[in-house]
Amino acid sequence: MLVADPRTAAAWRRLRQEIADAAPARRRELLRERANRSRATDLHMIGRAGLGHVGGDLSVLDILTTLYFAVLRIDPEKPDWTDRDRFVLSKGHTAGALYTTLAAAGFFSSAELDTFAGPMSALNGHPNRVKVPGVETNTGPLGHGLPIAVGMAVAGRLSASSRHVYVVLGDGELQEGSNWEAAMTAGHRRLANLTAIVDRNRLQQGARTEETNALDPLDDKFRAFGWDVRIVDGHDHLALLDTFTSARGDRPTCVIANTIKGRGVSFMEDRVEWHHKVPTASQLETAVAELAR
Repeated sequence: MLVADPRTAAAWRRLRQEIADAAPARRRELLRERANRSRATDLHMIGRAGLGHVGGDLSVLDILTTLYFAVLRIDPEKPDWTDRDRFVLSKGHTAGALYTTLAAAGFFSSAELDTFAGPMSALNGHPNRVKVPGVETNTGPLGHGLPIAVGMAVAGRLSASSRHVYVVLGDGELQEGSNWEAAMTAGHRRLANLTAIVDRNRLQQGARTEETNALDPLDDKFRAFGWDVRIVDGHDHLALLDTFTSARGDRPTCVIANTIKGRGVSFMEDRVEWHHKVPTASQLETAVAELAR
């Protein structure tokens, strides 16, 4: 099991406070800068490893950055704190985005990112809860994260805990029927302590979601299962923050976050081949330069 990096955790706390205290325009800029730093780190990590899921990593990083740097009640130095909020990355193939975010928050040293997908590394291609602090459950097979998150929310209610459960789903992943069994259960139990966030980039491995198995009207589907639904720009940090922190009703919340696969890198954006294509050295240089603008 990896261990916390106290200096990075302290820097994370300072940045969280700065973000909380900042005026809206400055808050947006701080979150944007942090997300793009994670994007650049992620690209370097995947380039070194020679494998990864760069397109989906880049589409979800604004969501992860907003959660970890402005929303989640967590402590990187106490990853097992009982009343911490729970976060589940159901689209586990984008583990790279989660690892770069956890490292930036101080759950473990950023030097560990150099081992990503290497022999005996704790940082596998899919997240492992017994190896990586901050990972609440193993994910990889699609359709597992939401059912587990529903169980976590039920457990939180039974123990009268104040913790909230957040789960990020891929949109193509919603073609798995287990998600809808879980959604029905959450709606029936009126799990107001559960928020599901759909990374709605409209691309999956090999094709567009609507060509493979149409999901729209996705908002109406979740409403039919008893959820409160909110639709937001998944790259607008302030809109995400407002959505995650605004008053909740007595039902589970589904946030449909409209995103762009490969966000921030012009030649990757909305291109299906970047689901798991690895950038060349020259492409990496160009991509990192774009993210620094």
